[in-house]
Amino acid sequence: MANPATRDQFKEFCLRDLGKPVVDINVDDEQIEDRIDEAITYYRDYHFDGTEHVFHKHEVTQTDIDNKYITVPDAIIGVIRSFAIGDTYSVNNLFNVRYQIHLNDIYNSLLSTVVPYYMAMQHVNFLEEIFIGQQPMRYNRHINRVHIDTDWDEKINVGEFILLEAYQIINPDTYTDMWNDRWLKRYTTSLIKRQWGTNLKKFEGMQMPGGLTFNGQKIYDEAVEEIGRLEQEMISSYSLPVMDMMG
Repeated sequence: MANPATRDQFKEFCLRDLGKPVVDINVDDEQIEDRIDEAITYYRDYHFDGTEHVFHKHEVTQTDIDNKYITVPDAIIGVIRSFAIGDTYSVNNLFNVRYQIHLNDIYNSLLSTVVPYYMAMQHVNFLEEIFIGQQPMRYNRHINRVHIDTDWDEKINVGEFILLEAYQIINPDTYTDMWNDRWLKRYTTSLIKRQWGTNLKKFEGMQMPGGLTFNGQKIYDEAVEEIGRLEQEMISSYSLPVMDMMG
C-alpha cells in the first residue's frame, strides 16, 4: 500500500522498498519492530510534527499535596511552565488593581484608543513578575513528575486545577497520517537496511550454491550513509530552531 495508515502497512511498505518479495530481507520480525520504534522515537524528539503544543489540566488531590508534586501522563515529554498560583493581582474584589483599572478606564477605552489600557495591563504584569514572580518548577520526562516549589498546604487546595503548558507526543495509532510521513518512511527503511547489513556481516565471504557470496558490509555502509544524510536533513529542514536563553 503506497500510503500506509497502520503499523503493519508501514512495516510492509519499508520491506518492499528494500526489495521484498523479490529479495529475501534477512531481518527478524522483532528486529524490524525495534527499528520502527527507534525511528518513531527519533521522529518525536526532533521533528516539529512529532509533538503538539498542549495545555494539560490536572485536578489536585490530597496525595498531590502530600507529595508536593503532580504526575503527568507518559505522552507528555516536555513541560514549559505552570500557570501562576496565588495571583494576588488577579483576585476579584473591589480593591483589586485590575478591577480599579477596569472601573475607571473601560468606559474611556470605548470612546478612544485602548493603548493606555494595554500599557497599564503590561505594567500590572510587570509588577506581578517583580513582587510575586513565577512559581519555580522542576520536571523530568523519565519520571513524569512536575515539582512546583510553593507552599502546597497554604496555596493549593484539593479540587483545584493546575494548568501546565507542555508538549505531548503524537500517537500514530490515533493520528494515522503520521505513518505516511515521507521522512519517517525513508528513515525507518534505512534503519532496517542497516540491521540487514549487520546481520549479513557475520557471514561475510561465505559462498552460497551457485557461487554467490554475502556482501553485508556494502549494505551496512550504504545504510549508515543514508541514515547520516537523513538525520542531517531532519536537523536542517524539520527541526524547530534552538531558542536562545537570556539570563
